[in-house]
Amino acid sequence: MSSINRQVRLAARPVGEPRPTDWEHVEEPTGQPGDGEFLVQVLCLSIDPAMRGWMNAGRSYIRPVEIGEVMRAGAVGRVIASRHSGFAVGDHVSGSFGVQEYCVSDGLGVTKVDPAMAPLPTYLGALGMSGLTAYFGLIDIGRPEPGQTVVVSGAAGAVGSVVGQIAKILGCRVIGIAGGESKCRLVVDEFGFDAAIDYQNEDVRKALREHAPDGVDVYFDNVGGDVLDAVLLRLARGARVVVCGAISQYNSTKPQGPANYLSLLVNRATMTGMVVFDYADRYSEGVAQLATWRAEGRLKSLEDVVSGGVAAFPETLMRLFRGENHGKLVLKIAD
Repeated sequence: MSSINRQVRLAARPVGEPRPTDWEHVEEPTGQPGDGEFLVQVLCLSIDPAMRGWMNAGRSYIRPVEIGEVMRAGAVGRVIASRHSGFAVGDHVSGSFGVQEYCVSDGLGVTKVDPAMAPLPTYLGALGMSGLTAYFGLIDIGRPEPGQTVVVSGAAGAVGSVVGQIAKILGCRVIGIAGGESKCRLVVDEFGFDAAIDYQNEDVRKALREHAPDGVDVYFDNVGGDVLDAVLLRLARGARVVVCGAISQYNSTKPQGPANYLSLLVNRATMTGMVVFDYADRYSEGVAQLATWRAEGRLKSLEDVVSGGVAAFPETLMRLFRGENHGKLVLKIAD
């Protein structure tokens, strides 16, 4: 164990895309656990689009990261010292440990994970918050039925790739929207979607008319913007739109709202926002089902793991907004 804990703290609230000056790289002594606490060595960090929203001031579904605070991040790690009866040295755990090398925890919101069952990065992806977001968002809010058409944007990403696979397991026709030929090929060939639309090189509205001639029953939105507007024009009667994210808008100083929202009225459709934290009391249910599907070979997970330590966090985060990741983006901190 190092006596120094390297951290990345929020230095300023970004305007548009985060800049290097929005971060402060700090070294401080590694903390020691008190009674009822344990010390975690952080091994892998979850890199998520939601991080951009957490940097903003103002009311949201979760409090903002404050200036000078360690940047919030989900992570997996290993317990290396413990004075907590429920966590022993050597346990592998998942929790919100932040962008730092070590974290003292009281166990609140921390779960044990088994590296023998799945690689640690998978507990940040298909068996973590990304998978749970896909599971509860699609099943509880999207409510797909066998034979219905499900469209997923951000289909090659951490959440979208799992949404599409669950929809296929449930007997739906699934169309993914992704950026670039390689991602569209991944969506179909690796994740088993029925079709993929390349929003960078295709007319999304025209492609939706071809692939969803009877309309879209469920749309799981991860991107917002023009893609959302295009899908709204193809809704079927009684469609359900799940608003999970809007990565195309997160760095905009003038976010674009849906222009075609009257399609909801015309088609008696609904648009509902979802935040995975609302399902905290059901996480075990979701993980159990996702793990079962994975063990059966029906659910594939893909982690895009970047090495570089906490110092690489700012640049790794920007990979999300440049669309460079395939699957779940993870920053490896230590072995």
